[in-house]
Amino acid sequence: MSVFNLGSINADHLYRVPHLPAPGETLAATAHHTGLGGKGANQSVAAALAGSRVVHIGAVGPGARWALDRMAGFGVETDKIKVIDTPTGHAIINVDDAGENAIVIFAGANLKQSLTQVKQTLTGAQKGDILLLQNETNLQAEAARIAKSRGLFVIYSAAPFCAEATRELMPHVDLIVVNEVEANQLTEAFKLPLPDLPVPNILITYGAGGSTWRVQETGHEVHVPAFPVTPVDTTGAGDCFIGYTAAGLDQGMSHHDAMRLGAAAAALKVTRHGTSDAIPTRAKTDAFADGVL
Repeated sequence: MSVFNLGSINADHLYRVPHLPAPGETLAATAHHTGLGGKGANQSVAAALAGSRVVHIGAVGPGARWALDRMAGFGVETDKIKVIDTPTGHAIINVDDAGENAIVIFAGANLKQSLTQVKQTLTGAQKGDILLLQNETNLQAEAARIAKSRGLFVIYSAAPFCAEATRELMPHVDLIVVNEVEANQLTEAFKLPLPDLPVPNILITYGAGGSTWRVQETGHEVHVPAFPVTPVDTTGAGDCFIGYTAAGLDQGMSHHDAMRLGAAAAALKVTRHGTSDAIPTRAKTDAFADGVL
């Protein structure tokens, strides 16, 4: 099977700071690094490193060959990524000594996706394949409708949270993924309690509190605890978790086992600096989950 991902691709500019800047404060960074990022690229890299075939649908600007080469180096298929005249998306990421972050994103080429490219790519998908979506590109709803018509399992990360986008996508989504804050925003936007939200499955991540998968029709819940680690950079941890979890599902794992795989990968990721470049390999993830690493 395969994982398709209509997702953002960013150049991440990471700054290590003694604390997150206050309004009006000028702060000296202690370190700087530029690398591959974006929720979409992070999730694709994670799913590919986890061992699944991953086809990324996206757009970058001139001079972004390095990003495509980096993704391909991780095993992501990049031939469905268009190079256009709009600048590549980028992010300014401040990370403090506790590993917490504050992020500013410029969408750039991520909001210039081609509907023709999406249609052509998903025409090659098969029933049972997975489509990953996030709120950092355009055409999410169009892609979700095409995917559902072809029998794909659609996973939507409702982040950064946008009530309008979520409303449009909800009828075409099999699994919506939110963190604890986004779960509250979701229930407020729909004016419904969590059990009444009109989506087949909800996956809520709680950081160090683990994650819970809820099947809406039955109310059955699966909770997987987080692996205890000391974080140095939490940027992209949720994307790492989702990408690995999606790969686990793609490979036939149960909800519990796929989430545990994602939890192990995310735990390793937060012990490293960076975003896509900090996502661990499957071998190291398995070793860590088994207590060997």
